Amino acid sequence: MTWIDRLSFFSPLDVAALGLLFAGWLLIGWRIEHPRAKHPSTSQIMAGFRHEWMRQMITREPRIFDAQIVASLRQGTAFFASTSVIAIGGTLAVIGNAERVTGIANDLTLMETPAFVWEVKLVIMALFLTNSFLKFVWANRLFGYAAVVMAAVPNDVTHPACAGRADQAAEINIAAARSFNRGLRSVYFALTVAAWLAGPIPLIAATVFTLAVIWRREFASRSRTILLGTQL
Repeated sequence: MTWIDRLSFFSPLDVAALGLLFAGWLLIGWRIEHPRAKHPSTSQIMAGFRHEWMRQMITREPRIFDAQIVASLRQGTAFFASTSVIAIGGTLAVIGNAERVTGIANDLTLMETPAFVWEVKLVIMALFLTNSFLKFVWANRLFGYAAVVMAAVPNDVTHPACAGRADQAAEINIAAARSFNRGLRSVYFALTVAAWLAGPIPLIAATVFTLAVIWRREFASRSRTILLGTQL
């Protein structure tokens, strides 16, 4: 049986649900990172605070507080990266026992579905988890770069390179946070793919729910309102 023949196991509704999943993942990410000027996302608002953080760091003595914050951020990215690796390993282990999983899944869904179908669904979940791992690892490295640049900011406020290096540290910090947020969104959608195991309709419902949750947190949450209210 060829790959084309095997793809016939998926219905047009499966294809539509999967298309909605990827379209939603890409579009929500683009919208968060490119919001309207009058309606910024929480991530964009936080980027402004990161710039302010670096400006305040210039005159802070000592800068132990700033170093502790960066260390905490790196610990968070390391935690999620290790969690993603464990999740990837678990998913691959399930794929390796596809026949056993197929029997259990068929009993639950009351349908005779080939093992190939379950394998494809699990592989897509693993792809999202792999993307999240790569994003978290890169975020961890960027936070490390930011720490080095922060250490290179002169203690003398009047030094001509002081403000410029602080801006560099802020931009790297923002890039790290952007990569971290992309990793989190990949985790969200990896969990969403799990709904596909129950069929295309649950996948569509889970995708809509995930998009609604992400949209609310970025554009309609109480924390966003507080951040907007505290900006000067």
